[in-house]
Amino acid sequence: MGWKNLYQKARKRLTLSTLKESFHLFTVTLLSLLLPLSFLLVARLSCFNYFLTVITSNPSQPSPYFLLSVYFYTNPAVLYVLVSVFSIVTLFHGLTGKITYVSESPDAPRLYTAWIVLCIMQVSVGLGIEGSIASGIDGSGFGVERSLLSRVIFFLGLHEIMLVWFRTVVKPVVDDTIFGAAIAERWIHRFAIALSVGTMWWWKLRDEVESLVAVAEAKKELSMSIEMADFLGWWLYYLTVTIGMVRVVKALLWLGIVLFSRRVRRNDDETREEDQDKV
Repeated sequence: MGWKNLYQKARKRLTLSTLKESFHLFTVTLLSLLLPLSFLLVARLSCFNYFLTVITSNPSQPSPYFLLSVYFYTNPAVLYVLVSVFSIVTLFHGLTGKITYVSESPDAPRLYTAWIVLCIMQVSVGLGIEGSIASGIDGSGFGVERSLLSRVIFFLGLHEIMLVWFRTVVKPVVDDTIFGAAIAERWIHRFAIALSVGTMWWWKLRDEVESLVAVAEAKKELSMSIEMADFLGWWLYYLTVTIGMVRVVKALLWLGIVLFSRRVRRNDDETREEDQDKV
């Protein structure tokens, strides 16, 4: 009877632990998507700004974008700041390798800051995406399509920014909420993040994010004034591309070092064998 009770308790704990870990994985993956969604929203805001400028220059056309126009003039500054901060932090980390994640030192001030940032990002992205859907704003096919290499490099940069967002904000908040303490990052987290951002990239983001650059280029060709939002969108796009290029260069350097080390080791082995044959 005692063994049966112990077995049932152990099974219950194992089931509860599995459910908590599964819920943890689902939650961190879902909240990590706020970062690529913010890029999608910034791209749609760039398109909306362009359309709004065209409509303003032609007063005979009524504006059907009231909901998004209210959001555009009240909220996107916060979103631009947050996305820019995480992009700059990612670039700094890529160049120097120095960054202290909140999960490594989950003290109260950093945890509270992570909570505030996560809530602000969720509200901003939620309201903005809802407004863009209601207004029918879509940046697909806006401007000239970039090359496959350019898209891949941008995707690598976006994935790096998403990892920093996951490690500095999302994971510490979810760890503290579900487990009450920081837990170690595992391969399943990185796999889930890569799969989710890859799916979003293929589904929507790859066709719309290029409007960040296309809007500024279109306004320049039409001799229209380039506003701060247009410049920030253009800057965010190329900042992300720079982060992706840094990752590619570091990967190539690592590959070169590995190949060089193997060649040196092989030459040393051959030299050692020749010395033994002479003896």
